[in-house]
Amino acid sequence: MSKPAATLTDQLGILKSRGLVVSDEPFALHCLEHHNYYRLSAYRFPFTVQGDPDSFIPGTTFDQLWDLYHFDRTLRQFVLEAVKRVEISVRSRLAYEIGHQLGPLAYLESKHFSNQLIHERTLSRLHSEMERNKKEPFIKHHRHVLKMKWPPIWAVVEIASFGVLSNLLGQLSPPSLRQSIANTYQLDEKTFCSLLHHLSVMRNTAAHHSRIWNRRFVVTFQLPKKKPAHLWANFHIAPPSASKSSQKRESKIYNTLVLLVHLMRIIEPTSHWPQRLVDHIKTLDPTLTPDMDFPADWESRPIWQIGATT
Repeated sequence: MSKPAATLTDQLGILKSRGLVVSDEPFALHCLEHHNYYRLSAYRFPFTVQGDPDSFIPGTTFDQLWDLYHFDRTLRQFVLEAVKRVEISVRSRLAYEIGHQLGPLAYLESKHFSNQLIHERTLSRLHSEMERNKKEPFIKHHRHVLKMKWPPIWAVVEIASFGVLSNLLGQLSPPSLRQSIANTYQLDEKTFCSLLHHLSVMRNTAAHHSRIWNRRFVVTFQLPKKKPAHLWANFHIAPPSASKSSQKRESKIYNTLVLLVHLMRIIEPTSHWPQRLVDHIKTLDPTLTPDMDFPADWESRPIWQIGATT
């Protein structure tokens, strides 16, 4: 049997009964009114007694809960900003290399892709995306003026979702063609393709306002061990002898942020995004950064040195 719906006052009462200190009740009620008790309560776990998620550590305040929620909300904005830059760049590079190496409509031919079934599904998704954008002037121009059912690759990428772009690149054959795109970002093609898949999932998670600050992502990516060599020192990697829980931490956001900084420095070298990201991370209580898989010495690692090129 489902629980009855609780009023805002009841919701606040539940938090207080579990030991949460609320100094400004009108503010807390306002937050619950606009941000949903269920959403906010997901941020309580770092502040609860180990083994008892319904009991707050003595002295924990609502402000701490709200500050963590706000930190995560802003972190999502940082991630979306960077991933959008990556997406636009990949659209350009994918269109250029396919168009010049294979031809304007080669993306329609299964012979250029390693898995025919995935290619067919990708084209089906791409067709749906074109139908949703059929009133776009360039789609109408190609269909009605040029009499082309499918536009050339440099046009179609402009309406393709990040997931479709990731699928096209990941299945593109031969590998040397994928590498010609990955070279732009100084990465091995296997690393780059797996990273794009991961970023497409992360983008969707962030775009749907879901928690990302300490999330363990199921879709991970291959770390670049050799190319570029200077990046390896920045990753947080559990040793082979570490516990399974320590190894699982690698699927949290820290290593993703390392690669986003790397990509942003290539795509927009004058951007202040890395500096703003560092400033934002420093607003988080340092005792909580390990929950994001940040190593204790993260600030001293090369990638986080502002103005550094490595």
